Amino acid sequence: MMKRDTEWQSGWGRYLGQVPVFGAEDGETVIEPPGEGAGWWAGGCSALYDASSGMFYLYYRLRKPRELGRGVECRIAASEDGRHFEDIWSATKQEIETQSMEKACLMRVAEDLWRLYLSFVDGDGRWCIEMVEAPRPDGFDVRRRVPIMNADDCEAEGVKDPVIYNIGGLFHMIVSYAPKPVRVDAETHQKMHGTGDVYNTGIVKSHSGLATSGNGIEWNWEGDILSPPDKGWDEYCTRLNSVLYRSPVYVGFYDGSASVEENYEEKAGMCVSHDMRHWQRVTVEGPLVLSPHATRTIRYIEVVEREVHLHYFYEWTRPDGAHELRTSVVDLR
Repeated sequence: MMKRDTEWQSGWGRYLGQVPVFGAEDGETVIEPPGEGAGWWAGGCSALYDASSGMFYLYYRLRKPRELGRGVECRIAASEDGRHFEDIWSATKQEIETQSMEKACLMRVAEDLWRLYLSFVDGDGRWCIEMVEAPRPDGFDVRRRVPIMNADDCEAEGVKDPVIYNIGGLFHMIVSYAPKPVRVDAETHQKMHGTGDVYNTGIVKSHSGLATSGNGIEWNWEGDILSPPDKGWDEYCTRLNSVLYRSPVYVGFYDGSASVEENYEEKAGMCVSHDMRHWQRVTVEGPLVLSPHATRTIRYIEVVEREVHLHYFYEWTRPDGAHELRTSVVDLR
């Protein structure tokens, strides 16, 4: 369970009761990892409920250990009940021409317009975000993707894991980004990007930033919205994954880690904001919820509101160290 202290219990913490959270032992497996043991993952999800079709749609990524290829395939699956999914689309790392891929954002923009915002390692070894459109969620052709944001656009060493919401006609894109170090010489640049994952080097930290757009294609960088604190269980990473509006605040779920040694094995935290631009950590003393197994990881929480239920989707550690994609349904009543 989460820990409470008087600092936020009397302030921001009063909104927590409006967002019931799943328990560590709750839920069921939605997607199995492609193998057993550490480094085999199914997760990095994006989920939504489409009222016009009455279907849940779920993007997820499959990963193998680094020596076997890292993020090798991404898929989209569909479900009538949010629990039993069937794959309807997929793309491999070879088709996207990347070393590895991560979380994406799937969204319906109009009646016959869907978008998939992908994040992957670009040819220069840095994480980037690109977008592809289709009339249906099973019709994406990754050869037609267009650039949306790269590291230089936000004065960073990498940008990935987009989370996008249309609020009052303005698109808000939350991203994980790695701010540039004060000094970057040729040796430091090689250390950061030689393996295609700057977040796993310990040279930079993982922050959350915000960009806005009127059309979801051309974006304006607005800057940092959630930084790792100087000390704490989340002092290396604060990666914001999903947001719910509970008047008068937005409630967010983020991934936190204490050091680079916990990269890939982050824990779930909670934060709140009045404006989507200034976020306050609520889980200041420890994670919100933990897996009971191995590294105890729960990360990439996605939450979908459907009538009187919250459908949580998340990646967690199994007893063998692999990551599976799970779902937990919480009754709002």
